[in-house]
Amino acid sequence: MTNVLEYLESSAKSVPNKIAVTDGLHQYSFTAMQDYVQRIGSALVTKISTGSPVAVMMEKSADALCAFLGIVSAGGFYVFLNAELPDVRLQQITQVLQTKYVITDESHRMTAQRHFAKESVFMVNDLMHTPVNAEALKQRRNQMIDTDPLYANFTSGSTGVPKGVVVSHRSVIDFINVFTELFDFSEEDVIANQAPFDFDVSVKDIYSSLKMASTLVIVPRALFSRPKQLLDFICEHRTTTMIWAVSALCLISTFHGLDYRVPTTVQKVLFSGEVMPMKQLREWMEHLPKALFVNLYGPTEITCNCTYHILDRNRTYDTAIPIGRPFPNEDVFLLDEGNQKIVEADTPGEICVRGSALALGYYRAAEQTNRAFVQNPLQSCYPEMIYRTGDLGKYSENGELFFCGRKDFQIKHMGHRIELEEIERTISSFPEIERCCCVFEEEKQRLYAFYIGDLPSKELHLRLRKILPIYMIPASFYSLMEFPLTKNGKIDRKQLLERRTKK
Repeated sequence: MTNVLEYLESSAKSVPNKIAVTDGLHQYSFTAMQDYVQRIGSALVTKISTGSPVAVMMEKSADALCAFLGIVSAGGFYVFLNAELPDVRLQQITQVLQTKYVITDESHRMTAQRHFAKESVFMVNDLMHTPVNAEALKQRRNQMIDTDPLYANFTSGSTGVPKGVVVSHRSVIDFINVFTELFDFSEEDVIANQAPFDFDVSVKDIYSSLKMASTLVIVPRALFSRPKQLLDFICEHRTTTMIWAVSALCLISTFHGLDYRVPTTVQKVLFSGEVMPMKQLREWMEHLPKALFVNLYGPTEITCNCTYHILDRNRTYDTAIPIGRPFPNEDVFLLDEGNQKIVEADTPGEICVRGSALALGYYRAAEQTNRAFVQNPLQSCYPEMIYRTGDLGKYSENGELFFCGRKDFQIKHMGHRIELEEIERTISSFPEIERCCCVFEEEKQRLYAFYIGDLPSKELHLRLRKILPIYMIPASFYSLMEFPLTKNGKIDRKQLLERRTKK
């Protein structure tokens, strides 16, 4: 298998009339979806070359999914652009991407035209009515190989410019094949999609459903501010599988939504993105006594996840939930500061990964790629790439792997990996600001900005909202006369947090 479209083609052949995807507005069978994908592909195949990026700017939807796979059938790779990002952020991404084309809908046409030439903006509905050019699609497919890019997701970058993580067909196929087998996915599953389409958690929803001929139910974004209606939606669609971010699950349990209604058809709850609070996890496990619960770990750069831990209902997890064991065909190991492998217990080291699931790298960012995707220092006989996550981990006495925080100033906040340096650069770019330091309080999952300058905190907050995504904006701002320093002359971040708590 070399192309993810084989998942769709196989399901369309085995269950042609089954609902493949529904979003509340449209629902398409596998046959209808395949037809729309081929039509969109036919509209693009003469315009793009193999391995070219095409942007998609619309609400996450059944049509957006057809656009993704239509781009793939034309030989390109897709990049989902969230139209709610600040214009400055979208402009940064499009400058890196340098794509000629964007697929959008009527609701997002104006935003798309602000960032792309008018003739480069394609309306998805028009593309879905293009006659199928089967010969052109066949020729393009014959030119493609499994290491061709499938999608790119943009994440925070320390240089102040977002990084586009490019992932190949092979990496997704390698991961999804073992993911669906390991957790016993089937044609009977109904997968409720929570994650935005520019967040790699959605990759598990999309390709698991296509491979297994399951139904993908796209949960309307608006429901995530209304827990009771969200639960009604999950129950009414008889959801069996939730592959959700921790924050989304906690939205329901924190407000005691499960006391209102229990989604009794749910058989699998797989969570990732942040550390799951035990109180919230117990709430879910008590209300779903027969469901499988799985803690997943892994950055975007290794295609969704590289380790997993199946929760044991008879275990207390007093210290923490392990991130577990590697997925089949992925090697996850720890390196110390001298690039030596750590095997003993209670010794922290950087989590590193090797295997087919590694991303291709960062788009048009060779320097950043070369820093993160490096030659395996344990292999001196032939080239072998590993990804250095920047996360710290350690083994317990019984060999379980636990997450221990970050090696650098990258953090995980609201499910997103964020470079604190990017926020600091942005704040420091304002003429009224002399210096800035951002600190993340892990326990409370709160992000703070400390700065020296004449800009009132309210004004600083308003300016940042025009530039950065909401998940990168600090919860609080503190104006200082000077920064506390360590003995080595560096900003004392620990002391900054202590000052904040004393206020």
